[in-house]
Amino acid sequence: MAAGQQRSRSRSSLSLILAAVTLLTAAAAAAAPGAPSGLSDSDPGLLRALRFAEGQYNLGSSGLYLKRVSRVISADRQLVKGFKYSIVAELGNTLCKKAAPADPATCRFHAEASRLKTEVCEFDIWDIPWQSKSTLLKQKCQPSGEHVPPLGWRCVKVLRSESVELLSMFKDFVTKYNRSYSSQEEADRRFRIFRKNLQTAHTLQSLDQGSAEYGVTKFSDLTEEEFRSLYLNPLLSQRNLQRPMKPAAPPRNPAPQSWDWRDHGAVSPVKDQGMCGSCWAFSVTGNIEGQWFLKKGKLLSLSEQELVDCDRLDEACGGGLPSNAYEAIEKLGGLETETDYRYTGHKQSCGFSSGKVAAYINSSVELSKDENGEAGVLHLCLVNAEIAAWLAENGPVSVALNAFAMQFYRKGVSRPLKIFCNPWMIDHAVLLVGYGERNGVPFWAIKNSWGEDYGEEGYYYLYRGSRLCGINKMCSSAVVN
Repeated sequence: MAAGQQRSRSRSSLSLILAAVTLLTAAAAAAAPGAPSGLSDSDPGLLRALRFAEGQYNLGSSGLYLKRVSRVISADRQLVKGFKYSIVAELGNTLCKKAAPADPATCRFHAEASRLKTEVCEFDIWDIPWQSKSTLLKQKCQPSGEHVPPLGWRCVKVLRSESVELLSMFKDFVTKYNRSYSSQEEADRRFRIFRKNLQTAHTLQSLDQGSAEYGVTKFSDLTEEEFRSLYLNPLLSQRNLQRPMKPAAPPRNPAPQSWDWRDHGAVSPVKDQGMCGSCWAFSVTGNIEGQWFLKKGKLLSLSEQELVDCDRLDEACGGGLPSNAYEAIEKLGGLETETDYRYTGHKQSCGFSSGKVAAYINSSVELSKDENGEAGVLHLCLVNAEIAAWLAENGPVSVALNAFAMQFYRKGVSRPLKIFCNPWMIDHAVLLVGYGERNGVPFWAIKNSWGEDYGEEGYYYLYRGSRLCGINKMCSSAVVN
């Protein structure tokens, strides 16, 4: 390709990127990432969402007349990989019949209340304007009566039953997870976050392509930013920080139909990292526990706190990389047991004792291949079948993934849309212990480090077969001779 053509294509790609950035920037003041924002009735994005909602309502309605929005009761916009609009609006019959297609905006309303037949509807709309794509996530309507009551009364009437239900759910959440807030203002704020998180969980549920159930979890009163800062690991997506590792030898045999190292004694009980971004330490120690069991015949629960305190290559609760952790363990001389070096969930002075080393490693490897056969290109993990074969042959694997959907995961096989699970934004390290199928749906069995009260007894099940959430991008293992 000529240099001029390359530059032309580069400028074209850059123009598309800049256009998307401009759209995001223009809305940033009205919709900070992850935060709901009130809107005026004249907001262009809101008007576009209302027209889309009208169209979707009329497509699904069996009424004789076209309906259109007569009044916006409330509207919020949230910037989450696009724009999510939460709208409560009143719709009424127009004089235009559905049999004679027309633009509802040009149609006048019925003057008679009996024929106007107003309804109050709640709409959740996911809009990606730079892709000209809109999706109706929720539509819930009920008659508002023959006479239109005052605005405030209608809001209370429509939202009262949902609010009572929400308050009951929030009370159960506070009781179950022993929450205590410092003030009434803080409790009110957490309730608002809880409500928005339920909407996010509903969105994930409605768009999930697997069999997962999303809903209330112990993280339901945390904003996305709080969840990321307290439980996730931002360093994992910074590939320039990763140390080069030796490539793993390819598996000798094809993958069996299913495999689970829990059934073979190579996996310790689920642990809890607490409010500390130390998932990298739990992923690596879990891998070494499996390697030690396979080579030495004894399953040990090894110390993550030793890595949090003594690994000078990583940032303790601020995050870390498995490649660094393996090197740190080699330099230290090994790992103590959990009993000898207990987990506290915060960094403290290094208390490592070489006399208490219970397990060591000789090296570490990355499950990788050069897809283009050229030096210097990005190395990815083996395709899913090869990862499965390597795991079944060699033991549990340290992996990382995008954990956005995990905040609200309860059970089942999770298969979120890519827009919720960008494979290039991995932020959580976990342990791959097995794979199989549920009712024909292939899955990875993933040991998490958020306690047994998370997911399915501490485990997360992710769809297997499409490199979902970046599960294939950072696979590694210690080597014990």
